[in-house]
Amino acid sequence: MFKQLRNRFLILNLVIISVMMIIAFASIYLITYNNVSRDISMELHKVSDMKRKSNMDIDTAPPNDFNMGQPSSDYDRPQPPDRSVSFTLVTDPQWNTMKIISIFDMDDSFYEAAKNAALSSASSTGKFKLEDNHWAFIIKTFPEGFRIVFLDITARQAILTNLIYTFCVVAVIMLIVIFFISRFFANKSIQPIQESFDKQKQFIADASHELKTPLAVINTNVDVLLSNGEDAIYQQSKWLYYIKSEAERMTKLTNDLLYLTQVDYSDIKMIFTDFNLSELVENVILTMEAVFFESNVSLKYDIEPHLMIHGNREQIQQAAMILLDNAIKYTNPKGIIDISLKKHHKHIVLSVSNTGEGISLEHIHRVFDRFYRPDKSRVRQTGGYGLGLAIAKTIINQHNGKISVKSIPNDITTFHVELPDIH
Repeated sequence: MFKQLRNRFLILNLVIISVMMIIAFASIYLITYNNVSRDISMELHKVSDMKRKSNMDIDTAPPNDFNMGQPSSDYDRPQPPDRSVSFTLVTDPQWNTMKIISIFDMDDSFYEAAKNAALSSASSTGKFKLEDNHWAFIIKTFPEGFRIVFLDITARQAILTNLIYTFCVVAVIMLIVIFFISRFFANKSIQPIQESFDKQKQFIADASHELKTPLAVINTNVDVLLSNGEDAIYQQSKWLYYIKSEAERMTKLTNDLLYLTQVDYSDIKMIFTDFNLSELVENVILTMEAVFFESNVSLKYDIEPHLMIHGNREQIQQAAMILLDNAIKYTNPKGIIDISLKKHHKHIVLSVSNTGEGISLEHIHRVFDRFYRPDKSRVRQTGGYGLGLAIAKTIINQHNGKISVKSIPNDITTFHVELPDIH
């Protein structure tokens, strides 16, 4: 599916770029063609006017001056510029050649072929190809007949032809380069979508798996109750307790899933206020003091007083409780939990460290993924679903903060939270 999406993106991109290149190249070619055509037309008129001025004696010259079929030897007359390669045919009203004015020594058949090519166009000006050369002509009328001026435009035509070839080569090279560049960026653009899609699939699969176990337990216990329908309720209380326990776990799971869904897809903005983070962390520690005692772990903390932040108090409290609860779950018996809250430059840093097995390098980059637990054998023991740290990271991100983890296996694990200071 994503490969097809990438290919469609590539095709669409190449089509758009190809159309733009065609428009750009066509515009450049048309501008160049018009400039060349205008230059040829101006030069034809210029050559024609020069020939007319240098041959004013055509009307008064004796008949023997019209050397039929021979180039004129009158070289003392003004000639066109050096870059102009041209010749002129003077004809009578019946288009019979009366005089050839040319610096070339060509056969009469060449001049006749040029004249016929010009007359076949049925226009006073035009272009034709003769003996591998391109020529432009203009026909001028005068009282005794016509004057046909020919101009060699082979070089100009070669420029236009080379321009087309250059455009084609450049277009092919550019399309090849653009194809690979577009494919690179298409893969980069589709990668977040694919990752999001894969995470969504994994999220649904994990949620279904997590719901499957408590539902199976509830269903089994209900079957036991139904099979002992004659017993009193108090005699079957343990089965009811199991059902209630699994229902509570499912309730917690669905609440966590609902929270994450609201965070991901809701536009509802949380109410942020200024509050004392030092006081909040101390209250969380006091609230969980009994849990520390029951878990047989030692607690050390160093809280810098009067540290203020701007955010949602309930969310930050939830994130702090998640980090402390996570530390308690994974601290070894008689282990130590160390909590630190300090101001560092323009940030307030909360650190929660605990001794224990730690997190291996292969798992540490996934601890914030939803439903991910490095030690799945402790799932039933800890009662978690692997959503706590994902929720904590979401909360910290909402407050423009950062959360990270460092761990030394079989030694210590530390979670660092950076939040912007309001001062």
